[in-house]
Amino acid sequence: MSGADHHVPASGCPVAAVVVSYNVRDLLLTCVESLRREGIDHIVVVDNASVDGSADAARGRPGVEVVALSRNLGFGSAANVGVARTSTPYVAVMNPDVVVEPGATAALVDALENDPGLAVVGPRVQTPDGALYPSVRTFPDLADAAGHAFLHFVWPANPFSRRYRMLDWDHAVAADVDWVAGTHFLVRRQAWDAVGGFDERFFMYLEDVDLCWRLRGAGWRTGYQPAAVVVHAIGRSTDQTPYRMIAAHHRSLLRYAAKTSAGRQRLLLPVMAVALVLRTGLAWAQRAARGRPHAAP
Repeated sequence: MSGADHHVPASGCPVAAVVVSYNVRDLLLTCVESLRREGIDHIVVVDNASVDGSADAARGRPGVEVVALSRNLGFGSAANVGVARTSTPYVAVMNPDVVVEPGATAALVDALENDPGLAVVGPRVQTPDGALYPSVRTFPDLADAAGHAFLHFVWPANPFSRRYRMLDWDHAVAADVDWVAGTHFLVRRQAWDAVGGFDERFFMYLEDVDLCWRLRGAGWRTGYQPAAVVVHAIGRSTDQTPYRMIAAHHRSLLRYAAKTSAGRQRLLLPVMAVALVLRTGLAWAQRAARGRPHAAP
């Protein structure tokens, strides 16, 4: 990173924010306003070649720097571009369809300030109607991954999915977790730089899982802090191209499996590839039959 490119807020706020946006102009502006209310005065909007005027609408807003990309790089690559434009010790990385509730940023900063071994901390994520979104999950073993992948279609409450999505876990308690969703998290720059940010081979999905997995391998930990709350209008960008996003999700699943499997598990990768092709078809069929957005994986 070039220090000459970094913006140092006059207020000395320890947090900058990176918002990766794609064709959700009004939601983006609401997100930016919620960040401004949190006292964040350097907000980098990385726009993935939107055609709805998102970049122009955000440009010129107080404290906002817009990076308008000429093509859609996906979430992880765009986020890397944004983080490279910041210099604060902590960076909030998020989707544009998020509203940060008052005090959330301070609670996340406190978590990192009070625990130098913590690399990333995620908030409690709620839907607009107040329901909990399961944004903290486990690194699934092969049994849970397979059970969740196929039973989720016909039996959403199956034990494999419940275990992977931590549905029986007390989400009112702050704790260490395996990974937190890239919907919104606060990351320590030292840790981010140590692992090189997101792996840009993931176009969409699993880049957050992979980041937390690599951070753990480098000796860092990931946390969850329910005192911080954000509201997420799920899937407003990805639902614009649902079939492409379903395919991207399954490609990312295979890439993550290839990165994290070892020994005899690697012998199962060809079987997993075939299974994921089958699951992609099932997900496409489900999306077409229901005529509504693809459910969160």
